[in-house]
Amino acid sequence: MRQLLFEFISKAWKRQNVLLYLVLIPLSYFYRLVTSIRRSAYRHGILKSKALPVPVIVVGNIHIGGSGKTPFVIWLVEHLRALGYQPGVISRGYKGAYRFVSPVQANSDPVVVGDEPVLIAQRTACPVWVGAKRVDVGHALLESHPKCNIIISDDGLQHYSLRRDIEIAVIDTTNPFTHYLIPAGPLREPISRLNTVDFIICHGEQTIGQSYQMRLEGAVFYNLQDPLQTATAQDFKGKTIKALAGIGKPERFFTHLQKLGLSFASLSFEDHHEFTAGDISQIDSDILIMTEKDAVKCKLFAQAHFWVLPVQATIDAGLIHAIQHKLAVTH
Repeated sequence: MRQLLFEFISKAWKRQNVLLYLVLIPLSYFYRLVTSIRRSAYRHGILKSKALPVPVIVVGNIHIGGSGKTPFVIWLVEHLRALGYQPGVISRGYKGAYRFVSPVQANSDPVVVGDEPVLIAQRTACPVWVGAKRVDVGHALLESHPKCNIIISDDGLQHYSLRRDIEIAVIDTTNPFTHYLIPAGPLREPISRLNTVDFIICHGEQTIGQSYQMRLEGAVFYNLQDPLQTATAQDFKGKTIKALAGIGKPERFFTHLQKLGLSFASLSFEDHHEFTAGDISQIDSDILIMTEKDAVKCKLFAQAHFWVLPVQATIDAGLIHAIQHKLAVTH
């Protein structure tokens, strides 16, 4: 029900329904008041945050929808590992059906634990655990993996019950910023919240303030049925191509494909769409291209013409050194 309500309101934002805004704006101000009181209660110790026995880096955003958090988390895991850390990742597991504490494997069912945790597990091979209560999830991960010496909390900026050493906000600079919070707008917290985080990552050509720019790069496709088989855009020349995306910003993926020189028909789905074999059977083309996040949900019914474009985040190397310095200061 909550997801259906969110999708309805999201469509209203895009259509800019004036009458609906008149109803939602007062609710938005009420939501802003509640979130402000809640954050203040944690800041002043009225509500208690609980610490884990290892440093915690929280990665999140203040905007609903895709901002590039998952590629950034993968980047962060790889770079922390290069510094000698043994990271683990905890997440709520968006749209996952399992709300208790659970480990995530590379072959876990994304419908149960969430598509993004499965993708992180596949790409990083580090411990990934999900559950509704981040503190409990963190303790369970550390108990199962005692060599883990740093935790990354994926999409945890608003989960104040977990004490954090570093806060990182990933924002999509192509999203027009609005002052309206949920439900009249897509903001989870006011824009001023960005003034309190340790690092801001800007996904896009523009940057704001003292931030780091992130770009996603990728030009080599792999076959979903046979991942050892790879191809480039040139290999698809002369074939009919369709591209699907069930992510927060599908247009970003399609633009990426266009820059690779591909001509295709695009198919957009809601973020975290649970693809079925029936969805795909209706798509007629020689080549079907999809994102990695969508691929984890299509793997069970993959066909020979399914191709996936993995992407990697590229960020100024100064960021990981700044994070390392911050960790040294706090611990």
